[in-house]
Amino acid sequence: MKEQSTLAEDTGAPEQAGARELLLETASQIMREGDQVDISLSELSLRSGLNSALVKYYFGNKAGLLKELLDRDMVAIIKSVEALLAKDAMSPEAKLRLHIARCIDTYFAFPYLNRLLMRLVRDCDPLEAKRIADKYLLPLNKAYERLISAGVKAGVFRPIDPQLFYFTVTGAADRFFSARLVLRHCFDQDTLTEELRDRYREHTVDFIMAGILAR
Repeated sequence: MKEQSTLAEDTGAPEQAGARELLLETASQIMREGDQVDISLSELSLRSGLNSALVKYYFGNKAGLLKELLDRDMVAIIKSVEALLAKDAMSPEAKLRLHIARCIDTYFAFPYLNRLLMRLVRDCDPLEAKRIADKYLLPLNKAYERLISAGVKAGVFRPIDPQLFYFTVTGAADRFFSARLVLRHCFDQDTLTEELRDRYREHTVDFIMAGILAR
């Protein structure tokens, strides 16, 4: 804490408990409200009430902050699918339905998530891009392999390519919640409400499951 105190004194930044988390949450709010995958450090400072120099202190730079934000938000999906795999008493169909529903809820909360992931993979050096892929993309693909294989073995799923299934689920969740301009100009609706989320969740779960169920 002494090092942080020195930074606060040198920059005029207020020393505040939870400053790191506040910077991450404020960045998340800016991207949600602006339907974007970038932030201005000046806006971040204004909205959070913290000196922008703390970004360098906690994250190294803005890119480091965005990486930490991705880590914070993607972990919900990974933990969710790992928990589902551990539920031996739940059927493969029930697991997959619940997983798709949770993906919709996660992308509703963080509509920038997939675009941020793709931007960081594209812009990072190869080692960092591989870290992101190893930490988030590969575990999801392996989880889908296990879920789909279990369903095929039980006779409830058709054989489906897990890689293509990943793109189907992610695309369905990401495209809808990152398309506010389409909602605004085509459907005269500019707010992603909980009621709209619930309707889309039910629609997407039923639509995707209809394509994988053996019957």
